[in-house]
Amino acid sequence: MQTKTLTPYLQQYLKDKGKLFIPYIMAGANGLERLPQEIEELAKSGACAIELGIPFSDPVADGPVIQQAGLDALCQGVTLKKIIRLLQTMSSDIPLILMGYANSFFHYGLEQLTDDLRTTAVKGLIIPDLPYEHQELVAPFLASSDLSLIQLVTLTSSRERIAQLTTAGEGFVYAVTVNGTTGLGKTYSTSLNKHLAAIKEISPIPVLAGFGISSTEDVHRFTSVCDGVIVGSKIVSLLSSEGTQAAGQFIKQATESL
Repeated sequence: MQTKTLTPYLQQYLKDKGKLFIPYIMAGANGLERLPQEIEELAKSGACAIELGIPFSDPVADGPVIQQAGLDALCQGVTLKKIIRLLQTMSSDIPLILMGYANSFFHYGLEQLTDDLRTTAVKGLIIPDLPYEHQELVAPFLASSDLSLIQLVTLTSSRERIAQLTTAGEGFVYAVTVNGTTGLGKTYSTSLNKHLAAIKEISPIPVLAGFGISSTEDVHRFTSVCDGVIVGSKIVSLLSSEGTQAAGQFIKQATESL
């Protein structure tokens, strides 16, 4: 089994530079040819890694902003195969993480996927509709690769479940901050900080909070109790409406005091 590099990279980043900020972007929403520029700008602005969304026709975990971005990408003919083909031709100074639904990866073929990603900067997969109990459908294909299978911990996860997920987790733990879908302007539970602190206490790998984080205040709140944040809808919205530099500026402002 190959040693995965995403966890030690993030742990070293925490030691050297402080908290972790991972932006999510929908691959190809603004034209696939623009993806390398988006990755370069966000990396330069303070992202420690970038989560690349794979457009899908039935994105059950996504809110309206990311759903629309996925539709925009699909309307332009963006596919997982085209995304990977592009990633094979480009370099990235930071790790990339593919976030997609199980059907996309199974349809591509998991053995083919791991082979095709071997020469890219992709170091992790997030599959939100793959339950922990079914990870054996994917994990054996990743065992000899440098692809970490990232686990999601929800607000309803018991302490025992959290221990199970964090022990099995690779790369980092994705701590979901709301029940439901992603999106802007979410209302957070009053007990959320306590929940995140409990995950952080148990987890042997970095813990990042995600879903609904859309302001510098949100970023500072969650990085006070865990290792970092994942910001999706806010970044996707800025990329679509104001462009790459605006998204980069948000990351700079959000991370400069962490």
